Amino acid sequence: MREAIRLHDRNYYVLDQPTISDAEYDALFRELQALEREHPALVTPDSPTQRVGGAVRAEFGQVRHTVPMLSIRTETNTTAAGAELFDARIRKDLGLAPDAAPVDYIAELKFDGLAISLRYDSGLLTVAATRGDGEVGEDVTRNIQTIRAIPLRLAAHAPPGLLEVRGEVCMARKDFDALNARQEAAGLKPFINPRNTAAGAVRQLDPAITAQRPLLFFAYGVGEVSGWTMPPTHSALLDALEAFGLPVNRDRRVVHGARELMAFYDTIAARRAQLPFDIDGVVYKVDSLALQRELGFVTREPRWAVAHKFPAEEMPTVVQGIDVQVGRTGAITPIARLAPVFVGGANVTNATLHNEDEIRRKDVRIGDWVIVRRAGDVIPEVVRVLAERRPANAREFVMPTHCPECGSAIVRPPDEAIARCSGGLVCPAQRKQALRHFASRHAMDIEGLGEKLIEQLVDAGLVHTVADLYKLKAEDLAQLERMADKSAANVIEAIDASRRTTLARFIFALGIRHVGEATAKDLARHFGALAALQAAGEAELLQVRDVGPVLVESILDFFGEAHNRQVIAALQRAGVRWDEQAPRRGGAGPLSGKTFVLTGTLPTLSRDEAKALLEAAGATIAGSVSKKTDYVVAGSEAGSKLAKAQALGVAILDEDGMHALLKRSGEPS
Repeated sequence: MREAIRLHDRNYYVLDQPTISDAEYDALFRELQALEREHPALVTPDSPTQRVGGAVRAEFGQVRHTVPMLSIRTETNTTAAGAELFDARIRKDLGLAPDAAPVDYIAELKFDGLAISLRYDSGLLTVAATRGDGEVGEDVTRNIQTIRAIPLRLAAHAPPGLLEVRGEVCMARKDFDALNARQEAAGLKPFINPRNTAAGAVRQLDPAITAQRPLLFFAYGVGEVSGWTMPPTHSALLDALEAFGLPVNRDRRVVHGARELMAFYDTIAARRAQLPFDIDGVVYKVDSLALQRELGFVTREPRWAVAHKFPAEEMPTVVQGIDVQVGRTGAITPIARLAPVFVGGANVTNATLHNEDEIRRKDVRIGDWVIVRRAGDVIPEVVRVLAERRPANAREFVMPTHCPECGSAIVRPPDEAIARCSGGLVCPAQRKQALRHFASRHAMDIEGLGEKLIEQLVDAGLVHTVADLYKLKAEDLAQLERMADKSAANVIEAIDASRRTTLARFIFALGIRHVGEATAKDLARHFGALAALQAAGEAELLQVRDVGPVLVESILDFFGEAHNRQVIAALQRAGVRWDEQAPRRGGAGPLSGKTFVLTGTLPTLSRDEAKALLEAAGATIAGSVSKKTDYVVAGSEAGSKLAKAQALGVAILDEDGMHALLKRSGEPS
């Protein structure tokens, strides 16, 4: 689920090409939050719940946000009653009695655009950055300077020494329509929607292109501030920003308690279609900055704010056909091909049906009249069937048994809703994902073979499977864009160096579903040779530590697919070799059964080196501290993990202590 959310984050924030609706994403995110609340030991620092989605494009410089650009919680109740739920939570968190005075809130619009940070030093705009991952964003200063709505200097005789303004870049509907008219007149492809167009404009490599796009900006808060006395309330802060010459939307209001929040929601919902730009809801914030500080944050979200979205827009249309689409991870998604219908600000011809179970539950058939929902998203969804309008010749959908891209078997584990293509190493739809994983640091570790180069290799038809990497020559790479002779030679050298690896790395590099780095090491230790793993049946696989029925089925499906075995054979013919060893059954080792957590910076060892020493002794390495943790190895700048270990009474070792433990256990260190 984390991997899926990261992919959707990348599609939305980095590529500006979302592939699921906001509602689907929110549901995925809430499910992950619920899982992590239920299993806190499985929470990892890089989980999407621990930070804001997004990433920094390599072409832009990086800007580290001194004050992280966090997102806010989304209220799932898309009626006015959602405002009551938010108010009730705030009153409870503040410990207010039922008869206490109403809480003051600032209510604003939720713009559908791109979040931006503007840094003003002594009143002069010096840096503009995207949200990025919340900690590090992209430096888009030159592009932002082309937006006329944004002042290059604050309108103040004595401006703050430092004022970091947070806001949203968006585009008015009339400007978007005019831009598309120019595109079509020039014979160019029209843009999808104002949000993606605005985000794409800000992230152009050429500021001249940004300058041609009519963009708006609205400030809604601040980040780092110095040399200025902050007002006591958020509403006064917005007034002050407006006085500095910054655009602040006028559709904001200080309201008192839940009843007035609900009234604001209803009023804006009724006016939504008449607004000059797209919004997908409203935002409520506790107005008092002192109370905001008292309420604080929950991981990545402030307790004192919420985004309250409007219901998605819906329209009827006809299902003309149902195809399946193969995702980058092999997921098979049924897609309804629709009679064109205008909904949510765009002409819609396709809608996701999610999975086979959803088709059966909703009883969607080819020829049916259906209700399609869209709320500014690229791929809408089929909400329900209009059964009373079903034609006599409506046909049921039959899930194909083989992948339409590569012909490999489509498999669906009994406890999963998603069917998947089993041709991970050969499927064209999965090709780029498989190559990225294969070349990654903890797999074959092919330095220089990054995402951009993989895109070029696949698009040029030079690489079809991972085995084709070992057929490449320097002259093949040198002909690609931005690849000089020296760079090409370095990549070929890295590919050659990867021919010699370990069995665990090779198993991990294959990209078998559910087989992570730790499981790959367990499989390598248990079987000792790839041939033994390929020949293993269900009973023997279940003997491996932490391998259950779901993992077993995934492994059997992978090696049961002839295409995957052929690619492995091709890799061996290309000279890829790995160190094999006598199998160590049952996770044998002097530290077998012991769980370690590494935190901080060790004096002489990297994190990977310490991990390798411990795993060689049979230890399990976990990402978070729990009651089941036996030891925490802590270096300098150890953070919350060390504090949690101390609170739980877990044994804490420094690097010398770890070496001593390994020595006592009979392992070389």
